[in-house]
Amino acid sequence: MIAIVNYGSGNIRAIANVYSLLNVPFIIANSVTDLDGAQKIILPGVGAFDQTMGQLENSGFRGVLEERVFRQQTPLLGICVGMQVLASASDEGVKPGLGWIKGRVRLFDVSRLTQATRLPHMGWNDVRPKGAEGLFKGMENEARFYFLHSYYFECADAASELAICDYAGPFACAVGSGNVYGVQFHPEKSHHYGVQLLKNFAEL
Repeated sequence: MIAIVNYGSGNIRAIANVYSLLNVPFIIANSVTDLDGAQKIILPGVGAFDQTMGQLENSGFRGVLEERVFRQQTPLLGICVGMQVLASASDEGVKPGLGWIKGRVRLFDVSRLTQATRLPHMGWNDVRPKGAEGLFKGMENEARFYFLHSYYFECADAASELAICDYAGPFACAVGSGNVYGVQFHPEKSHHYGVQLLKNFAEL
């Protein structure tokens, strides 16, 4: 069973709809006890970094998630700002992040953008997986996802970069360390590519 964490931030219903389509058992976790029995966890997120960290801390989920992720080794997938809070810090705010994947969230350098539309990075873009397994199984030759963001995850270790996208230069759009994963794009809005990625996560 997959638990989609409802801590007040994220596009929860769209993710749930994908798993309903796939006939994958899931629960929308509205309290920490809803995480009991979950084999996988999804941490969605929309909005600003500090606001999202505050919501996560105030919800009571943070400590339980750390227990599940690190002591019980439950796989976790962060989506959009749910990915960014996996970092140690962000240029967007002053609160420390979770620090589960070493790195910092950076603002795109708009001076490097040539197109009229600058920030946010919005719409479909090609994604280049670094490996043919895991989250991107079956998408080795073609992967396109929907983005909506102005900040990106700068990994401290290149080994944490799972996939690369290009906007003002190459950046890591998917990251991972051990059983913790994150994607900057929105798989729940990315048609069959997103369905495949969420299916792959369920099958890890």
